[in-house]
Amino acid sequence: MIRLYQYYLLLPTSMPQINLIYKKGQSETKKIEPFKINIPTQVIEDLNERLDKSRELTPPLHDSAFTYGFNSNKLKSIIHFWRNKYNWRQREKYLNSLPQFKTNIGSVEIHFIHAKPSQQTKLKTVPLILLHGWPGSVREFYELIPLLTTPQKDRDFVFEVIAPSLPGYGFSGKPTEKGYNTVIFAAMMNDLMVKLGFQKYYVQGGDWGAAIAANMAILYPERVLGLHSNMCFVNSPLEKLKKMIASIYPSLFIEEKFISKVYPAKEHFFELMLESGYFHLQATKPDTIGTALTDSPAGLAAYILEKFSTWTNKKYRDFPDGKLEEKFTLTNLLDNVMIYWVTGTITSSMRLYSEAFALNSTSHDLDRQPVVVPTICARFPHEVIFQPEFILRERYVNLTRVTDPPRGGHFAAFEEPQLMAEEIFSGFGEIQRRYYSKQ
Repeated sequence: MIRLYQYYLLLPTSMPQINLIYKKGQSETKKIEPFKINIPTQVIEDLNERLDKSRELTPPLHDSAFTYGFNSNKLKSIIHFWRNKYNWRQREKYLNSLPQFKTNIGSVEIHFIHAKPSQQTKLKTVPLILLHGWPGSVREFYELIPLLTTPQKDRDFVFEVIAPSLPGYGFSGKPTEKGYNTVIFAAMMNDLMVKLGFQKYYVQGGDWGAAIAANMAILYPERVLGLHSNMCFVNSPLEKLKKMIASIYPSLFIEEKFISKVYPAKEHFFELMLESGYFHLQATKPDTIGTALTDSPAGLAAYILEKFSTWTNKKYRDFPDGKLEEKFTLTNLLDNVMIYWVTGTITSSMRLYSEAFALNSTSHDLDRQPVVVPTICARFPHEVIFQPEFILRERYVNLTRVTDPPRGGHFAAFEEPQLMAEEIFSGFGEIQRRYYSKQ
């Protein structure tokens, strides 16, 4: 039987031509420089002045909790903590505790963490690139990386981790022309790995990082040894048709315990509409909202931290504090907000939505290409999007396994670093045993 992925509806018959715009007019340099975060004092003084002058916020409606967005009473307490208890210089030292570097990939400067095994070991060292998304940053990986670079009991390998700030995010440079979508990002991340001397490597990602990781697997299957994604996603007309057919008798297609995550489709559609307003805004007018958020630290915190409530667990929006401190500390959350503030990258980070969904974006073509490298799909229970295994197998045609960890949501590496480390070790360990044990 011919597999369905060979005749996807609207599937391109060949790989689309990729215009590597970041290489235009640029001669590649081999220069890689150590980097330390050192934000000028005047930037912090300006932030404190803005926090001091935050305007009176409109009180939340009675019993509205987080259902109307970020609760202003909770935001007041965060502003107070940020101004009076959060110490940037201490946090800067913490952020500098992992070795960081900068290099140019074509015309864009890329910042990245490069962490090697924490002790001398005779174990096999495996290169792994970790890819974040929005509104995250490399801060999500700070608790995870030491776990990955430390030898684990009963494991015959350990990771050497590269965690880049995506172009337009954090301490990386901002693209200055249109077209920097997830396909271009994938090419840039592969170029980074090759520049660092890794001809073959593993890749892990969530959110936009998941899309970029999948694109890397599609574009460079000879280099990507395995893919681990905590947001495996299939988006095609065939996927929608199959879900419609499966809705007639779901238990024939989906395990009973997961049916409620997919059906009734109407409920999930309305949930998607409820939580995707930001998406439409950023995919159409990122610079408009970016102007407001660049000018107001209170606004920036509300806009970013709302996602760390609802995307961690959608039920958290029913609580007046959004249960933000259920999985995170305010200090750790503000580390991430500060990375956006001190670098002024909220606008450039949101432009990725506009670039990815532009009508002429090559991202659309790769969405319908099969991923042939060995893949692990981890479905954390509170992830925003759930897709059943019979759907995943149509795109991830070498799906080694699907896992369903007991805890965690969208920011799994940040929320549950120990669980994510076990996921990555176990997943890539299985891929190595199954596909590469004789090499």
